[in-house]
Amino acid sequence: MMKVRFNSVAKTLIAAAALACAASASAQSAGQWTAKFGFNQLTPKVESGDISAPALPFTKGDVSRDIQPVIGIAYGITDNISLETALGTPYKHRILGAGSIAGTGELGTVEALPPTVFAQYRFFSPNATFRPFVGIGATYAYFMKERGSGKLTALTNPGGAPTTFNIDNKFTYTGQLGVAMNFNERWFADVTVNKSRLRTDVHFSTGQNQHMKLDPVAVLLAVGYKF
Repeated sequence: MMKVRFNSVAKTLIAAAALACAASASAQSAGQWTAKFGFNQLTPKVESGDISAPALPFTKGDVSRDIQPVIGIAYGITDNISLETALGTPYKHRILGAGSIAGTGELGTVEALPPTVFAQYRFFSPNATFRPFVGIGATYAYFMKERGSGKLTALTNPGGAPTTFNIDNKFTYTGQLGVAMNFNERWFADVTVNKSRLRTDVHFSTGQNQHMKLDPVAVLLAVGYKF
């Protein structure tokens, strides 16, 4: 899984901001709408609890990352404060065995949508070429299409009916760091790193449960247009 260190990201943003003294372009300002399109990689940073008895001790899980296209919409409340949200297709994750069942392969799949509304602060003036920004957002983590595999049934209900499961949806919050570069009066590109605090519970049809700390990190690369 990808490792993202926020201290390193912050240093990169500050270095990029130093270049803003050179050129200038029309950037997002008060009353302006922007739209952007890009690809977002969502990587859960999993710390798994154990599946409750009668599972084997230390029966844990892991969750794969996924990349999906995203459309982002933002509105400038002032020259420095904006609101942003994004629309995208569901992320498709594989659930894998970990702990004492590491190497057993795919235990199931799930699709997830994490819609988030961000309040952002954009540094420097609207005519700066590079504009770092920070944000904090409200997120609703919505899970759907949970499907268990034969391996999950063999672990939790051998010889019985196929094991199904569901994952609790959760409200949470997300922090954001990013930097935008303006090519001209209309076009720009940006890179954004988001990190959410997400803890949830898995409920199996066998009556067993499992707590999961997911805390996903998202990295978005996008190109946008200012209206």
